[in-house]
Amino acid sequence: MGGRVFLAFCVWLTLLGAETQDSKDCARWCPENSSCVNATACRCNPGFSSSSEIFTSPTEICDDINECVPPSKVSCGKSSYCRNTKGSYDCMCNPGYELVSGAKTFKNESENTCQDVDECQQNPRLCKSYGTCVNTPGSFTCQCLPGFKFKPEDPKLCTDVNECTSGQNPCHSSTHCLNNVGGYQCRCRQGWQPIPGSPNGPNNTICEDVDECSSGLHQCDSSTVCFNTVGSYTCRCRPGWEPKHGIPNNQKDTVCKEMNFPTWTLPPGVHSQTLSQFFNKVQDLDRDFKTSSANVTIQNLIKLVDELMEAPGDIEALAPSVRHLIATQLLSNLEDILRILAKTLPEGPFTYLSPSNTELTLMIQKQGDKNVTMGQSNARMKLNWAVAAGAKDPGPAVAGILSIQNMTTLLANASLNLHSKKQAELEEIYESNIRGVRLRRLSAVNSIFLSHNNTKELNFPILFAFSHLESSGGKEGKDPPAKDVMPGPRQELICAFWKSDSNRGGHWATEGCRVLGSKNGSTTCQCSHLSSFAILMAHYDLEDWKLTLITRVGLALSLFCLLLCILTFLLVRPIQGSRTTIHLHLCICLFVGSTIFLAGIENEGGQVGLRCRLVAGLLHYCFLAAFCWMSLEGLELYFLVVRVFQGQGLSTRWLCLIGYGVPLLIVGVSAAVYSKGYGRPRYCWLDFEQGFLWSFLGPVTFIILCNAVIFVTTVWKLTQKFSEINPDMKKLKKARALTITAIAQLFLLGCTWVFGLFIFDDRSLVLTYVFTILNCLQGAFLYLLHCLLNKKVREEYRKWACLVASGSKYSEFTSTTSGTGHNQTRALRASESGI
Repeated sequence: MGGRVFLAFCVWLTLLGAETQDSKDCARWCPENSSCVNATACRCNPGFSSSSEIFTSPTEICDDINECVPPSKVSCGKSSYCRNTKGSYDCMCNPGYELVSGAKTFKNESENTCQDVDECQQNPRLCKSYGTCVNTPGSFTCQCLPGFKFKPEDPKLCTDVNECTSGQNPCHSSTHCLNNVGGYQCRCRQGWQPIPGSPNGPNNTICEDVDECSSGLHQCDSSTVCFNTVGSYTCRCRPGWEPKHGIPNNQKDTVCKEMNFPTWTLPPGVHSQTLSQFFNKVQDLDRDFKTSSANVTIQNLIKLVDELMEAPGDIEALAPSVRHLIATQLLSNLEDILRILAKTLPEGPFTYLSPSNTELTLMIQKQGDKNVTMGQSNARMKLNWAVAAGAKDPGPAVAGILSIQNMTTLLANASLNLHSKKQAELEEIYESNIRGVRLRRLSAVNSIFLSHNNTKELNFPILFAFSHLESSGGKEGKDPPAKDVMPGPRQELICAFWKSDSNRGGHWATEGCRVLGSKNGSTTCQCSHLSSFAILMAHYDLEDWKLTLITRVGLALSLFCLLLCILTFLLVRPIQGSRTTIHLHLCICLFVGSTIFLAGIENEGGQVGLRCRLVAGLLHYCFLAAFCWMSLEGLELYFLVVRVFQGQGLSTRWLCLIGYGVPLLIVGVSAAVYSKGYGRPRYCWLDFEQGFLWSFLGPVTFIILCNAVIFVTTVWKLTQKFSEINPDMKKLKKARALTITAIAQLFLLGCTWVFGLFIFDDRSLVLTYVFTILNCLQGAFLYLLHCLLNKKVREEYRKWACLVASGSKYSEFTSTTSGTGHNQTRALRASESGI
């Protein structure tokens, strides 16, 4: 024992001496994780590396070697991974795995005993409420119980799924869904019950409607009738009953009262024994009314109306406005009563024709949206049945047509109020103001009514076909017109309806209705509202009859005077000359133009045909020629009065070439450029389109301006001449001579046409009358001023009168008027100065 201790002590001393020796020879600058080799060199410890195995530089460092990265040959085995440590490494099991021994690390694959950890078993509450834990290799998942789902903000927390509001109702349509925690139930809706053999509540529950009306479960009032609906019921008024004021129909709490006819009373200030008796008879029908005998009541009511129309009694003596007021009240009340009576009738059609040809047609049927056609001998109607049903009345819908032929007394002298748009269209068509409308009624008065009275603006338009009355014809207020009357000039077939005035009177109106066509004795209309309708023949008065009378009488007088002027200028030799030639051809142009104007200016057919275009072209030429001769008259006056070139005027050949050639050229060019400009729908004159009227207005305006200048110059020169010839002439005589001369030139030179240039429309009444009077009497003025007021002409007239009175031959008359050329020249100059 002692020897062993001594031996160990000796070994320790030897090692201690060696270490002392090495420490004295080791380098002191070796870096961390290294050891010295000698006094000048160092080596990195195991698990570390440097640029060389032994290094001598003090700046060298030893870096840790990562044994876990390639090309390392370290292998830890499956379900594990290598973890690097400082100067070494170790192996660890993957998350969710652990060593069988419970240790945390191991060194090589042979020591690997990693196995899966069951987290769900270790922590049963790992998943929150309504969730279950499911172990997976190396981990776990949470799953919600049926009827639950994860909350988006917490994938481990489950919440209830509302199957009833998830967008796909799992229950049958006859049930409603009730959500439970983690599930749902399907229970019958209110007013439903499970079908036999089907429980109430399971997911497969199917229900059927409960008929409260037949089962006695309803609470309808005795004044109503129970109507079963899907899942419920409604209480609807009995036929012949209506809801009490403020209570809607077709509700569970509806309460009704018996319907009564509207109370008819005379309008304020109207006294009529006939109407009073009629109203009393209608009220008697109301008192005796029974739902079961509604059809009899309808027939009796129509008979009362026929008696009133056939024997109006003292109604005929009432003023038209009062009769129109009575007509408005009668038609309105008849619609209300018939609407009430129709609702008491069974479903189906109903027609009654009275001995006086008053006809009622009713259609009662369930609501729908199909097109329905109903009709009778006087009228036919096509409408969408949805229009007939009232929005608040779910019962059968009613549509009716009441046709009354004998409404003459009440509707006589009724006026037609044209809609502003309609009147504007007519004035554009006829190119004139509508000054009045004369009416003829072609059909019966047809009152159209539906289940409801809100028919001022319908959702769908209704088509009507109204038959024309078969009679001898006549004006409104007389006999009805013939069956197939065709519109004439300024006439039109219109669909009119009877409209109440603000004072409760009435008149015919057209807004909301239009004519679609007329054939086979009937006229088809389309209207967007309902009322009492009739087909009227409207004759539009476009002209002022006074203006028309002035035109016709004035032109007739002018034609006679122009004929006298033509004969005078041809036969009276003392006044022959260039000016007389101009007067002669001016009168010829005016005579021909006025004759064509009277005979053909009206375009009766309304269509612009060859005749109308020819008349328009001739009028264009004749009036342009007249103005050309007026311009030559102005030129002749200029030479005579201003330039005083006696006998140096244009020759007859040149006068005719200018007077007839220039207008021919203008008309020819105008027709070649725009031939359709000749003729208008109402008048055979120049069209306003494309400024074609200026082919006449342009030359006329130029001639009028030139002649106006000549007129002013002539009057001024004549004033000077009168003063030079006789300075002591009395002022009155001088003014008279000057006035007569000025007026003669004014009418001769066409300056009166200047008034026509300022007539922009038919409303310029004053200018229209002035223009019409002055130009229609132009021929009369020419004869008065150039024949009757001419001294030489009057002398010739007296000679003619004496010769006629003495029975002398015309040859003797001509011999007395012949003379030398010198005397003729003097006579010519005297006549010219006389003008």
